[in-house]
Amino acid sequence: MKIILKDIKDLHKIDVYESNGGYSALQKALKEMKPEDVTNEVKSSNLRGRGGACFPTGLKWTFMPKTGDKPKYLCCNGDESEPGSFKDREIFEKNPHQFIEGVLLACYAMGINAAYVYIRGEYYTWINILQTAIDDAYKKGYIGKNILGTKFSTDIYIHRGAGAYICGEESALMNSIEGKRGYPRVKPPFPAAYGLWGCPTTINNIETLANIPEIIKNGAEWFSKIGAPKHPGTLLFGVSGHINKPGVYELPTGTPLMTIINDICGGVLGGKEIKMVIPGGSSMPPLTRDECLKANMDNESLKEFGSSIGTAGVMVMNEDTDILKVLIRIAKFYYHESCGQCTPCREGTGWLLRVLKRIDAGNGRMSDLDLLTSVAQNIEGNTICALGDAAAWPVKWTVKKFRKDFVNKIKDDVEVPVMNKVHSLR
Repeated sequence: MKIILKDIKDLHKIDVYESNGGYSALQKALKEMKPEDVTNEVKSSNLRGRGGACFPTGLKWTFMPKTGDKPKYLCCNGDESEPGSFKDREIFEKNPHQFIEGVLLACYAMGINAAYVYIRGEYYTWINILQTAIDDAYKKGYIGKNILGTKFSTDIYIHRGAGAYICGEESALMNSIEGKRGYPRVKPPFPAAYGLWGCPTTINNIETLANIPEIIKNGAEWFSKIGAPKHPGTLLFGVSGHINKPGVYELPTGTPLMTIINDICGGVLGGKEIKMVIPGGSSMPPLTRDECLKANMDNESLKEFGSSIGTAGVMVMNEDTDILKVLIRIAKFYYHESCGQCTPCREGTGWLLRVLKRIDAGNGRMSDLDLLTSVAQNIEGNTICALGDAAAWPVKWTVKKFRKDFVNKIKDDVEVPVMNKVHSLR
């Protein structure tokens, strides 16, 4: 079952897309459905956001005010800076018009006249591909004034990011579009009430919007029966690491993790055993080998193991992996990418990295394991945005699930006073 990455040659070209039913959902919506009908159809489908939070998309759309004098905006989050996540660029490259049609349907449903597609600046090739698709859609009358002869008008703009991971957070993304520093905003007010330039704004992920045309075309009931009942549809799984066939694979939600690893991706490199798998991008808590054998890849199922589907970036690590070095790499990323606005994240991410490096250098103490957990817990839930949680979860859960790997790295288990530990970190 493929909803987005269909096996159709040259689907990125507008003529090919049209000949395969492209933009028919937009025509159906504009000529046969009221805006609220589109929202209700998406709501009934139980489509959940594909950006990591898994929030119901249709419900989010209902937060957009129906009246008011201010303009309304749609932000499409294609920043995709989460290590292990590389699905959005597949959409831009292979089926950009379905995403564009999804944007138009969302704008129609919420009465929006301008959409901004925020894409990380490093995606230069894919930015050009999407811009070409947008230009072609303008020429055909799908974007712009009085679309398809109706009173509905909207424009789509691409905004290039400048390499900051924090701008993947929705409010930092809006600040970036406004030309401000990419600092997350304190909520409330929420974007639907006070977003871009103080106007009502909705933020959706690229993959989320790419599902909309098929839902309108085939109906909410059709979509809701695909995959896991509480998290329906397909997901674009970006599989990387110690795997024979890495890549992006579109599969129904709820697909067993081992089916993805063994049947879809050809198994672990060299026939080795799995040691650890991160199921949804670097910020998600890891799975042990035993958990991998039982895990199904949907958000509700992964909660049983203290993890989440995140961006569905599956990072596979074999039995030879040095877990501590992996965690250092992840911790260094979040330390570097912290915007520094919140003290727990600004200071805590540095503490996590320094303690991990100390253990790796052979100077660790058994008390460091509890110190790591304590610092992570003091970051988690105490920051304006979720970057703090993203930095804390890998450390907290990896230490908990793979404690033996850390203990084996520690040579001196002598307890030392807290003040000495603080001094040794500087």
